[in-house]
Amino acid sequence: MPSQHNLFLNHRILVRTYDIDSAGHVSNIAYLRWLEDMRLELFEKYFPLRDFVNAGITPVIASTHIEYKRPVKLFDQPEGFMWISEMGRASLIIEAELRVDSLVTTVARHVGVFIMLDSGKPVRVPEVCRAKFAQAQLSTSI
Repeated sequence: MPSQHNLFLNHRILVRTYDIDSAGHVSNIAYLRWLEDMRLELFEKYFPLRDFVNAGITPVIASTHIEYKRPVKLFDQPEGFMWISEMGRASLIIEAELRVDSLVTTVARHVGVFIMLDSGKPVRVPEVCRAKFAQAQLSTSI
């Protein structure tokens, strides 16, 4: 988990009773919701979604891969970590870890792209994103 990245988020998660499935642990759908909450917070922190929407574009997730390493249960207190690990002209990679008592329970990786709101057609990753990512890479390599 690269906390040295500037494009990084640390997020406390509250496990709710409705997050629990019939096996007594957190349901897969809850993980997707938690990751969505974290992505929205990450974007708000570094490049607010409102700015993109006002420009007629929006980020979307093209794929998600999740590895469930340990179950999370009702009274656990998970902590989420999310960061942007790669950024190209057309896509970006967002990675995340969930931990309970410092043990990794979940690892996730998203591929994100940007699209035009009116047509749904893909566009390049906005320059503001690429510039902030490049700046973060420089500051962590020093």
